[in-house]
Amino acid sequence: MMVPRRTAGGRQTAEVRNRIADQWCDAESGRVQENRNPGDLADLVSRSPDSGTADVQAAVGAAQRALPAWRALGPIRRGEIVMRAARLIDERREEFAEAVTREQGKLLREALGEVDRTVALLEYTAGEGRRLGGATLPADDPRTLALTRREPIGVVGLITPWNFPLAIPAWKVAPALLSGCTAVLKPSPLTPLTAMLLVECFLAAGAGGGVLNLVYGGREVGEVLVKDPVVAGISFTGSVEVGRAIHTAGAPRFLRTQLEMGGKNAALVLADADLDLAADSIVAGAFGQAGQRCSATSRVVVDRAVHDELVRKLAERAAALQVGGGLDADSRLGPVVSADRLLACLDGTRQALAEGAVAVTGGDRLTEGVPQGYFMAPTVLTGVRPDSYIAQEEIFGPVLSVLVCDGFEDGLRIVNSVRYGMAAAIFTADTSLALQALERVDAGMLHVNRPGVGAYPHMPHIGAKESQYGPAECSPQVWDFYTEWRTACIAY
Repeated sequence: MMVPRRTAGGRQTAEVRNRIADQWCDAESGRVQENRNPGDLADLVSRSPDSGTADVQAAVGAAQRALPAWRALGPIRRGEIVMRAARLIDERREEFAEAVTREQGKLLREALGEVDRTVALLEYTAGEGRRLGGATLPADDPRTLALTRREPIGVVGLITPWNFPLAIPAWKVAPALLSGCTAVLKPSPLTPLTAMLLVECFLAAGAGGGVLNLVYGGREVGEVLVKDPVVAGISFTGSVEVGRAIHTAGAPRFLRTQLEMGGKNAALVLADADLDLAADSIVAGAFGQAGQRCSATSRVVVDRAVHDELVRKLAERAAALQVGGGLDADSRLGPVVSADRLLACLDGTRQALAEGAVAVTGGDRLTEGVPQGYFMAPTVLTGVRPDSYIAQEEIFGPVLSVLVCDGFEDGLRIVNSVRYGMAAAIFTADTSLALQALERVDAGMLHVNRPGVGAYPHMPHIGAKESQYGPAECSPQVWDFYTEWRTACIAY
């Protein structure tokens, strides 16, 4: 399971393992990967298996063998297991939060919020065990009962990212298991420890024996899951490019896919907006979790009449954010997760500056006054063209682009001018314009006069355009992925 060792800095290094059937095991190849704290590179957080084809095949086989008994257990009993897992996570709240912060880099208070959200998600999902049914319908014939019911699709692969290393795996595992599916979880190689802790809780709650399997690794693991004919569905969160590759690879065998992908989310600020409220909300949306959320605010589209004043407020607030490691209580902005992510932020910013944008604050890597890690200064760019790379493509870091518009209609045009459609916000005192924006913005999660990130645990987590394919997560709509409908007509 886990053999702790001490690092030079005094924290434990976790030796995590795959979980296949009832065994914790290394990769068959013996390959391992090291993972370091992005906010303190001296902190070796974990060593995890770098798995391959044989490991995935063993996990899929275990899930297939466990499927009949798990399916027969019924949704009420399965819901009780999900609820027990929620209680166990809550009991280990501080342990989970520290693991999230050390692996991913987010502030400890943000990690604690992620744990709390995860518990709420599992509580909601567990309650669905008593509602996971169909309907009785009128019959054309006398003395005939017509009804519908749901059946699990079978073995599913769950491929999850590093930015929410607990919440996203949990919001896939919980509905998968409650529906009666068995699962193979492939977490990001950057966040193996949190995934192991989550699986420990589900196993202790009663989801052992191959019901929930855990396989670490990179691209090969995902590709084998997608190709395995036993796997009936893949739920994936990550980039558009990888999501498209999954869907395309699975299409010849009609693989069911649920794909939650990128975002280039905008906040539209009209001339009548409360600019202090807007600035506070935008800074929270843009720089919370170092901008590494699929729903993070990365564009501000602001009316020309209030552009300069809003930019001043945004720059003041961003520049005041204290950058540091996630375990430092004084930090208000943590690191990005990896050297590759830092390079993407720097390259995107440099390209924007070369195209005429201006950095009113930030724009560079931070090395002074912070631990050795992947720290990007909170960056606000002005003079950004709507068709530029920085305005069109996801940077996934603490970089905020400000674009100018001339009124509501022009603002809507710019907001909708990207291929993504995850989240959006509008700031205005005009209720009519706010409601028009809700109808006309091409995004799945919309907000008025508040930070434009995410939704509540019981609401659909859903995008539009290239941000989403398949049913929403975190809502009753999720059952349309993990289950399929059956009908029955019974004469009596």
